[in-house]
Amino acid sequence: MIDPGWDTASRSEKPAARKALGGSVVKLFRTTLFVAALALVANTAIAQVEVKLGHVGEPGSLFDQTTAEFAQRANTKLAGKAKVVVFGSSQLGSDDEMLKKLKLGTLDLALPSTVMTTVAPEFGLFEMPYLVKDRAHAAKIRDAIIKPVLAPIAAKAGYTIIATWENGFRQITNSKRPIKEPADLKGIKLRVPKGVWRVKMFQAYDATPSPMAFSEVFVALQTGVMDGQENPLAQIYPARFQEVQKYLSLTGHVYTPACLIAGRRWKGLPEDVRKALEETAVEMEPRALEIAAKLDDDLLGKLKAAGMQVNEADKKAFIDASKPVYDEFSKDVSGGRELIDKALALGNGS
Repeated sequence: MIDPGWDTASRSEKPAARKALGGSVVKLFRTTLFVAALALVANTAIAQVEVKLGHVGEPGSLFDQTTAEFAQRANTKLAGKAKVVVFGSSQLGSDDEMLKKLKLGTLDLALPSTVMTTVAPEFGLFEMPYLVKDRAHAAKIRDAIIKPVLAPIAAKAGYTIIATWENGFRQITNSKRPIKEPADLKGIKLRVPKGVWRVKMFQAYDATPSPMAFSEVFVALQTGVMDGQENPLAQIYPARFQEVQKYLSLTGHVYTPACLIAGRRWKGLPEDVRKALEETAVEMEPRALEIAAKLDDDLLGKLKAAGMQVNEADKKAFIDASKPVYDEFSKDVSGGRELIDKALALGNGS
Protein backbone atom coordinates (compact mmCIF):
# COMPACT_ATOMS: atom_id res chain seq x y z
CA MET A 1 0.00 0.00 0.00
CA ILE A 2 1.36 3.44 -0.99
CA ASP A 3 1.82 5.94 1.81
CA PRO A 4 -0.41 8.94 0.89
CA GLY A 5 1.88 11.21 2.90
CA TRP A 6 4.68 10.70 0.38
CA ASP A 7 2.71 12.15 -2.50
CA THR A 8 1.57 15.10 -0.42
CA ALA A 9 5.12 15.91 0.62
CA SER A 10 6.48 15.59 -2.89
CA ARG A 11 3.82 17.97 -4.24
CA SER A 12 4.69 20.56 -1.63
CA GLU A 13 8.44 20.30 -2.38
CA LYS A 14 8.18 20.54 -6.21
CA PRO A 15 7.60 24.31 -6.50
CA ALA A 16 10.60 25.01 -4.25
CA ALA A 17 12.76 22.59 -6.21
CA ARG A 18 11.66 24.15 -9.48
CA LYS A 19 12.45 27.62 -8.15
CA ALA A 20 15.91 26.53 -6.99
CA LEU A 21 16.58 24.81 -10.30
CA GLY A 22 15.37 27.81 -12.26
CA GLY A 23 17.67 30.08 -10.28
CA SER A 24 20.64 27.83 -10.97
CA VAL A 25 19.88 27.80 -14.70
CA VAL A 26 19.65 31.60 -14.78
CA LYS A 27 22.95 31.91 -12.91
CA LEU A 28 24.60 29.41 -15.26
CA PHE A 29 23.25 31.26 -18.28
CA ARG A 30 24.50 34.58 -16.98
CA THR A 31 27.91 33.10 -16.19
CA THR A 32 28.12 31.59 -19.68
CA LEU A 33 27.25 34.93 -21.26
CA PHE A 34 29.86 36.69 -19.14
CA VAL A 35 32.58 34.18 -20.06
CA ALA A 36 31.61 34.42 -23.74
CA ALA A 37 31.78 38.21 -23.56
CA LEU A 38 35.24 38.04 -21.96
CA ALA A 39 36.39 35.65 -24.69
CA LEU A 40 35.06 37.98 -27.38
CA VAL A 41 36.88 40.94 -25.85
CA ALA A 42 40.07 38.89 -25.56
CA ASN A 43 39.83 37.71 -29.17
CA THR A 44 39.20 41.26 -30.35
CA ALA A 45 42.26 42.48 -28.44
CA ILE A 46 44.40 39.78 -30.00
CA ALA A 47 43.17 40.70 -33.49
CA GLN A 48 44.02 44.37 -32.86
CA VAL A 49 47.65 43.67 -32.02
CA GLU A 50 48.41 41.07 -34.68
CA VAL A 51 50.84 42.65 -37.16
CA LYS A 52 50.50 40.98 -40.58
CA LEU A 53 53.57 40.99 -42.84
CA GLY A 54 53.22 39.76 -46.43
CA HIS A 55 55.78 38.92 -49.12
CA VAL A 56 56.05 36.90 -52.34
CA GLY A 57 59.11 34.78 -51.47
CA GLU A 58 58.95 30.99 -51.33
CA PRO A 59 60.09 28.96 -48.30
CA GLY A 60 63.88 29.18 -47.96
CA SER A 61 64.14 32.37 -50.01
CA LEU A 62 65.89 35.51 -48.81
CA PHE A 63 62.50 37.12 -48.13
CA ASP A 64 61.44 34.08 -46.13
CA GLN A 65 64.60 34.06 -44.03
CA THR A 66 64.76 37.80 -43.36
CA THR A 67 61.08 38.15 -42.45
CA ALA A 68 61.21 35.07 -40.20
CA GLU A 69 64.20 36.44 -38.29
CA PHE A 70 62.61 39.87 -38.09
CA ALA A 71 59.40 38.40 -36.67
CA GLN A 72 61.31 36.32 -34.10
CA ARG A 73 63.38 39.31 -32.95
CA ALA A 74 60.43 41.70 -32.93
CA ASN A 75 58.14 39.34 -31.03
CA THR A 76 60.79 38.88 -28.36
CA LYS A 77 60.98 42.66 -27.93
CA LEU A 78 57.22 43.09 -28.01
CA ALA A 79 56.82 40.57 -25.17
CA GLY A 80 53.14 39.95 -25.85
CA LYS A 81 52.13 43.56 -26.58
CA ALA A 82 51.75 42.58 -30.25
CA LYS A 83 52.73 39.71 -32.51
CA VAL A 84 54.21 39.80 -36.01
CA VAL A 85 52.74 37.06 -38.21
CA VAL A 86 54.40 36.46 -41.60
CA PHE A 87 52.53 35.36 -44.74
CA GLY A 88 54.91 34.39 -47.57
CA SER A 89 54.52 32.70 -50.96
CA SER A 90 52.12 35.42 -52.20
CA GLN A 91 49.47 34.21 -49.72
CA LEU A 92 48.22 37.78 -49.39
CA GLY A 93 48.53 38.54 -53.10
CA SER A 94 51.11 39.88 -55.52
CA ASP A 95 53.35 42.81 -54.63
CA ASP A 96 50.95 45.12 -56.43
CA GLU A 97 47.96 43.71 -54.54
CA MET A 98 49.74 44.04 -51.21
CA LEU A 99 50.53 47.69 -51.93
CA LYS A 100 46.82 48.25 -52.40
CA LYS A 101 46.03 46.42 -49.14
CA LEU A 102 48.51 48.64 -47.28
CA LYS A 103 46.70 51.67 -48.67
CA LEU A 104 43.28 50.25 -47.72
CA GLY A 105 44.44 49.33 -44.22
CA THR A 106 43.86 45.58 -44.52
CA LEU A 107 47.57 44.74 -44.24
CA ASP A 108 50.20 46.09 -41.84
CA LEU A 109 53.56 45.42 -43.50
CA ALA A 110 54.89 44.23 -46.86
CA LEU A 111 58.30 43.68 -48.46
CA PRO A 112 58.10 44.92 -52.07
CA SER A 113 61.03 45.39 -54.41
CA THR A 114 60.79 46.39 -58.09
CA VAL A 115 57.11 47.30 -57.80
CA MET A 116 58.13 50.41 -55.81
CA THR A 117 58.58 52.11 -59.19
CA THR A 118 54.78 52.20 -59.35
CA VAL A 119 54.73 54.15 -56.07
CA ALA A 120 57.05 56.88 -57.37
CA PRO A 121 59.17 57.10 -60.55
CA GLU A 122 62.29 57.98 -58.53
CA PHE A 123 62.49 54.35 -57.36
CA GLY A 124 63.40 53.54 -60.95
CA LEU A 125 66.93 54.43 -59.87
CA PHE A 126 67.28 50.77 -58.87
CA GLU A 127 66.30 49.72 -62.37
CA MET A 128 69.44 51.25 -63.83
CA PRO A 129 71.67 48.38 -65.02
CA TYR A 130 74.97 47.91 -63.19
CA LEU A 131 74.36 50.93 -60.95
CA VAL A 132 75.20 49.07 -57.70
CA LYS A 133 78.70 47.56 -57.52
CA ASP A 134 78.40 45.44 -54.39
CA ARG A 135 76.60 45.22 -51.04
CA ALA A 136 78.86 47.79 -49.39
CA HIS A 137 77.80 50.20 -52.13
CA ALA A 138 74.15 49.21 -51.63
CA ALA A 139 74.41 50.08 -47.92
CA LYS A 140 75.78 53.54 -48.77
CA ILE A 141 72.93 54.16 -51.20
CA ARG A 142 70.45 53.02 -48.55
CA ASP A 143 71.75 55.53 -46.02
CA ALA A 144 72.44 58.44 -48.38
CA ILE A 145 69.57 58.16 -50.87
CA ILE A 146 66.77 55.82 -49.79
CA LYS A 147 66.33 57.15 -46.25
CA PRO A 148 66.75 60.92 -46.80
CA VAL A 149 65.41 61.21 -50.37
CA LEU A 150 63.16 58.31 -51.41
CA ALA A 151 61.49 57.59 -48.06
CA PRO A 152 59.86 61.06 -47.89
CA ILE A 153 58.64 60.61 -51.48
CA ALA A 154 57.08 57.26 -50.53
CA ALA A 155 55.49 58.89 -47.47
CA LYS A 156 53.71 61.42 -49.68
CA ALA A 157 52.25 58.46 -51.59
CA GLY A 158 50.96 56.94 -48.33
CA TYR A 159 53.74 54.45 -47.53
CA THR A 160 56.18 54.43 -44.61
CA ILE A 161 59.56 52.86 -45.38
CA ILE A 162 60.59 51.35 -42.06
CA ALA A 163 63.85 49.78 -43.25
CA THR A 164 65.64 48.67 -46.42
CA TRP A 165 66.69 45.04 -46.78
CA GLU A 166 67.57 43.17 -49.97
CA ASN A 167 66.17 41.32 -52.93
CA GLY A 168 69.59 40.91 -54.55
CA PHE A 169 71.67 40.86 -57.71
CA ARG A 170 69.59 39.55 -60.57
CA GLN A 171 70.61 36.80 -62.99
CA ILE A 172 68.94 35.44 -66.13
CA THR A 173 67.63 31.89 -66.60
CA ASN A 174 66.07 30.50 -69.78
CA SER A 175 65.35 27.30 -71.64
CA LYS A 176 66.85 28.26 -75.02
CA ARG A 177 70.57 29.08 -74.82
CA PRO A 178 73.34 30.63 -72.69
CA ILE A 179 73.13 34.42 -72.51
CA LYS A 180 76.63 35.81 -72.92
CA GLU A 181 75.84 39.20 -74.44
CA PRO A 182 72.68 41.24 -75.19
CA ALA A 183 72.37 39.82 -78.71
CA ASP A 184 71.74 36.37 -77.21
CA LEU A 185 68.46 37.65 -75.77
CA LYS A 186 66.96 38.39 -79.16
CA GLY A 187 63.57 36.70 -79.39
CA ILE A 188 63.64 35.39 -75.80
CA LYS A 189 60.24 35.73 -74.09
CA LEU A 190 61.36 36.95 -70.70
CA ARG A 191 59.21 37.40 -67.61
CA VAL A 192 60.00 40.58 -65.69
CA PRO A 193 58.39 42.09 -62.57
CA LYS A 194 55.97 44.96 -62.83
CA GLY A 195 57.76 48.23 -63.50
CA VAL A 196 58.36 50.18 -66.67
CA TRP A 197 62.17 50.34 -66.52
CA ARG A 198 62.84 46.60 -66.45
CA VAL A 199 60.78 46.34 -69.63
CA LYS A 200 62.72 49.18 -71.27
CA MET A 201 66.04 47.64 -70.25
CA PHE A 202 65.33 44.26 -71.81
CA GLN A 203 63.85 45.85 -74.89
CA ALA A 204 67.19 47.65 -75.25
CA TYR A 205 68.82 44.19 -75.09
CA ASP A 206 66.47 42.88 -77.84
CA ALA A 207 64.56 40.50 -75.57
CA THR A 208 60.74 40.32 -75.47
CA PRO A 209 59.95 41.21 -71.85
CA SER A 210 56.52 40.74 -70.25
CA PRO A 211 55.55 41.77 -66.70
CA MET A 212 54.00 38.97 -64.65
CA ALA A 213 53.28 38.26 -60.98
CA PHE A 214 55.98 36.14 -59.34
CA SER A 215 53.46 33.50 -58.28
CA GLU A 216 52.64 32.80 -61.95
CA VAL A 217 56.20 32.43 -63.23
CA PHE A 218 56.86 28.72 -62.62
CA VAL A 219 53.84 27.59 -64.66
CA ALA A 220 54.63 30.13 -67.40
CA LEU A 221 58.14 28.68 -67.72
CA GLN A 222 56.91 25.10 -67.46
CA THR A 223 54.35 25.54 -70.24
CA GLY A 224 56.56 27.63 -72.50
CA VAL A 225 54.46 30.76 -72.20
CA MET A 226 57.77 32.33 -71.13
CA ASP A 227 61.24 31.20 -72.21
CA GLY A 228 63.03 32.73 -69.26
CA GLN A 229 63.04 35.06 -66.31
CA GLU A 230 65.47 37.12 -64.23
CA ASN A 231 65.79 37.07 -60.46
CA PRO A 232 68.35 36.81 -57.68
CA LEU A 233 69.59 33.30 -56.91
CA ALA A 234 67.81 33.59 -53.56
CA GLN A 235 64.52 33.64 -55.45
CA ILE A 236 65.44 31.30 -58.31
CA TYR A 237 66.32 28.21 -56.28
CA PRO A 238 63.48 28.29 -53.70
CA ALA A 239 60.99 28.83 -56.54
CA ARG A 240 62.38 25.65 -58.25
CA PHE A 241 63.00 27.39 -61.56
CA GLN A 242 65.93 25.00 -62.07
CA GLU A 243 63.33 22.30 -62.71
CA VAL A 244 62.01 24.11 -65.80
CA GLN A 245 65.07 26.11 -66.95
CA LYS A 246 68.28 24.78 -68.46
CA TYR A 247 70.56 27.83 -68.53
CA LEU A 248 71.69 30.23 -65.80
CA SER A 249 73.60 33.26 -67.01
CA LEU A 250 75.39 35.34 -64.37
CA THR A 251 74.61 38.79 -65.70
CA GLY A 252 74.18 40.58 -62.35
CA HIS A 253 72.38 43.24 -64.38
CA VAL A 254 70.42 44.89 -61.55
CA TYR A 255 70.62 45.04 -57.76
CA THR A 256 67.22 45.47 -56.16
CA PRO A 257 66.69 46.49 -52.56
CA ALA A 258 63.55 45.36 -50.73
CA CYS A 259 61.77 47.94 -48.60
CA LEU A 260 59.89 46.93 -45.48
CA ILE A 261 56.92 49.27 -45.72
CA ALA A 262 53.76 50.07 -43.81
CA GLY A 263 50.59 51.80 -44.91
CA ARG A 264 47.43 53.20 -43.47
CA ARG A 265 47.42 51.10 -40.28
CA TRP A 266 50.93 52.08 -39.15
CA LYS A 267 49.92 55.21 -37.21
CA GLY A 268 47.11 53.24 -35.55
CA LEU A 269 49.53 50.86 -33.81
CA PRO A 270 50.56 51.77 -30.25
CA GLU A 271 53.66 53.97 -30.16
CA ASP A 272 55.73 51.43 -28.21
CA VAL A 273 54.80 48.71 -30.73
CA ARG A 274 55.85 50.93 -33.65
CA LYS A 275 59.12 51.73 -31.91
CA ALA A 276 59.95 48.05 -31.33
CA LEU A 277 59.13 47.15 -34.94
CA GLU A 278 61.18 50.03 -36.34
CA GLU A 279 64.20 49.31 -34.15
CA THR A 280 64.12 45.63 -35.10
CA ALA A 281 63.70 46.37 -38.81
CA VAL A 282 66.75 48.66 -38.80
CA GLU A 283 68.75 46.05 -36.87
CA MET A 284 67.94 43.64 -39.71
CA GLU A 285 69.46 45.87 -42.43
CA PRO A 286 73.06 44.60 -42.15
CA ARG A 287 71.77 41.14 -41.26
CA ALA A 288 69.77 40.97 -44.51
CA LEU A 289 72.92 41.73 -46.52
CA GLU A 290 74.79 39.04 -44.62
CA ILE A 291 72.10 36.39 -45.22
CA ALA A 292 71.92 37.37 -48.90
CA ALA A 293 75.68 37.00 -49.44
CA LYS A 294 75.69 33.55 -47.88
CA LEU A 295 72.70 32.46 -49.96
CA ASP A 296 74.43 33.57 -53.18
CA ASP A 297 77.40 31.32 -52.38
CA ASP A 298 75.31 28.34 -51.28
CA LEU A 299 72.67 28.45 -53.99
CA LEU A 300 74.99 28.76 -56.98
CA GLY A 301 76.45 25.37 -56.06
CA LYS A 302 72.98 23.90 -55.61
CA LEU A 303 71.82 25.19 -58.99
CA LYS A 304 74.84 23.66 -60.67
CA ALA A 305 74.23 20.39 -58.84
CA ALA A 306 70.63 20.47 -60.08
CA GLY A 307 71.94 20.35 -63.65
CA MET A 308 71.77 23.97 -64.75
CA GLN A 309 74.40 25.07 -67.25
CA VAL A 310 76.03 28.18 -65.76
CA ASN A 311 77.96 30.83 -67.67
CA GLU A 312 79.48 34.23 -66.98
CA ALA A 313 78.11 37.08 -69.09
CA ASP A 314 80.10 39.80 -70.85
CA LYS A 315 79.12 42.58 -68.47
CA LYS A 316 80.89 45.28 -70.50
CA ALA A 317 78.69 44.44 -73.48
CA PHE A 318 75.60 44.75 -71.29
CA ILE A 319 76.81 48.02 -69.76
CA ASP A 320 77.39 49.48 -73.22
CA ALA A 321 73.89 48.44 -74.30
CA SER A 322 72.40 50.06 -71.19
CA LYS A 323 73.22 53.68 -72.04
CA PRO A 324 69.81 54.44 -73.62
CA VAL A 325 68.07 53.39 -70.38
CA TYR A 326 70.18 55.80 -68.33
CA ASP A 327 69.55 58.60 -70.83
CA GLU A 328 65.79 58.05 -70.80
CA PHE A 329 65.59 57.91 -66.99
CA SER A 330 67.62 61.12 -66.74
CA LYS A 331 65.24 62.84 -69.14
CA ASP A 332 61.89 61.45 -67.94
CA VAL A 333 62.28 61.46 -64.14
CA SER A 334 62.62 64.76 -62.35
CA GLY A 335 66.02 64.82 -60.67
CA GLY A 336 66.87 61.50 -62.29
CA ARG A 337 70.34 62.49 -63.46
CA GLU A 338 71.23 63.82 -60.02
CA LEU A 339 70.07 60.56 -58.38
CA ILE A 340 72.19 58.51 -60.79
CA ASP A 341 75.28 60.68 -60.29
CA LYS A 342 74.97 60.59 -56.51
CA ALA A 343 74.50 56.80 -56.46
CA LEU A 344 77.48 56.22 -58.77
CA ALA A 345 79.68 58.57 -56.71
CA LEU A 346 78.90 56.56 -53.58
CA GLY A 347 80.43 53.53 -55.29
CA ASN A 348 83.87 55.10 -55.54
CA GLY A 349 86.13 53.21 -53.19
CA SER A 350 83.44 50.74 -52.08
